[in-house]
Amino acid sequence: MGKRKETVSLIDTFSEFKELKNIDKATLISVLEEAFRSVIAKQNGTDENYDIIINPDKGDLEIWRNRTVVEDDELEDPEMEISLSDAQKIDEDFEVGEEVTDKVELVDFGRRTILNLRQTLASKILELEKDNLYNKYKEKVGEIVSGEVYQVWKKELLLLDDEHNELILPKTEQIPSDFFRKGEHARAVVARVENKNNNPRIILSRTSTVFLERLFENEIPEIADGLIVIKAIARIPGERAKVAVEAYDDRIDPVGACVGVKGFRIHGIVRELRNENIDVINYTNNLSLFIQRALSPARINSIVVKEDEMRAEVFLNPEEVSLAIGKGGANIKLASMLTGYNIEVFRDIDGVDEEDIYLDEFSDEIDVWVIDQLKKIGCSTAKNVLALTREEIIKKADLEEDTVDEVLAILRYEFEDEEDTEIDA
Repeated sequence: MGKRKETVSLIDTFSEFKELKNIDKATLISVLEEAFRSVIAKQNGTDENYDIIINPDKGDLEIWRNRTVVEDDELEDPEMEISLSDAQKIDEDFEVGEEVTDKVELVDFGRRTILNLRQTLASKILELEKDNLYNKYKEKVGEIVSGEVYQVWKKELLLLDDEHNELILPKTEQIPSDFFRKGEHARAVVARVENKNNNPRIILSRTSTVFLERLFENEIPEIADGLIVIKAIARIPGERAKVAVEAYDDRIDPVGACVGVKGFRIHGIVRELRNENIDVINYTNNLSLFIQRALSPARINSIVVKEDEMRAEVFLNPEEVSLAIGKGGANIKLASMLTGYNIEVFRDIDGVDEEDIYLDEFSDEIDVWVIDQLKKIGCSTAKNVLALTREEIIKKADLEEDTVDEVLAILRYEFEDEEDTEIDA
């Protein structure tokens, strides 16, 4: 009874092979046959006279032994030979010199041998699964995959793909505002596949520029079809990104095609990246123009490119400096990443009223959002604001009367102080 249980267990283990995916049958049969032949050779001294027939689709096998018929008194090797009398018990027509083939049942191997064989097969199954997983995802590096969040840990997420393979999304590869719950689905690009001690680890990334590039390919048909090419990408994950695109057909507006009508096409990408602000710009081989476009929305007066130093000096009106630099320096950082040049910004003071004061310098007294509203109507300096009437400011900047009165008082007081100083002098 014990042998029978071990045999059933062995067959169950063997049957697991038919569940493996993406393993070619030739490899599968070779691995299984090698395991069985090693057991036969170890037990009988040789496996040369055995035929092993494997059917991986059904998860079963047959083992047949071939022996030569000899006279009863000439039998020397029972493993390779069979006596004439025993052969004729199988079929009375057998004669000396012929070959007898009989089926070997698994129970004939013995309990210990079956147990060892089962362990060997289980080990081979695990090894094949690991090799399969490694090879499968090695080919997927740079592709977007999706997985269900299975575990949420402090330093990483564990995801399961459709075949329940484990995928790792480290915290360092997550967008800062990413938040996933168990059971949700997450998309990411396969960044790399590690294989330490034959234990493959599939590492995903949502912060990689490749992830953004693949999202563009998925959402914008012209890029997928090769009509528009992404020339460069720079990202500060979750905050802002710049993408330079070029069309091979002059009739195609690459920026318009990527953004879509009312931003419809790019909206899905922005949403996937947790509202990451994406600037799409036209690529050009003209380096100066490319750097200027990269610094958008700032307007450049002039630029000096020093190619040998991979550096660019950009000159612009003082009110454009904050736009060029961007919040937290993000705009100039991305422009440098996109172009590969270290960009330095300089104030171009020619034609600027030296006595005027930029509104940004009043940020301690005037709310930043109010300053932004005034900039939107073309007022970047104090004198720009004072040149308008109270009613014009209220209407154009869409500000409350009390707010406008407070701003005017602060600005007038600044210039009254300057006038008093001049009189005293």
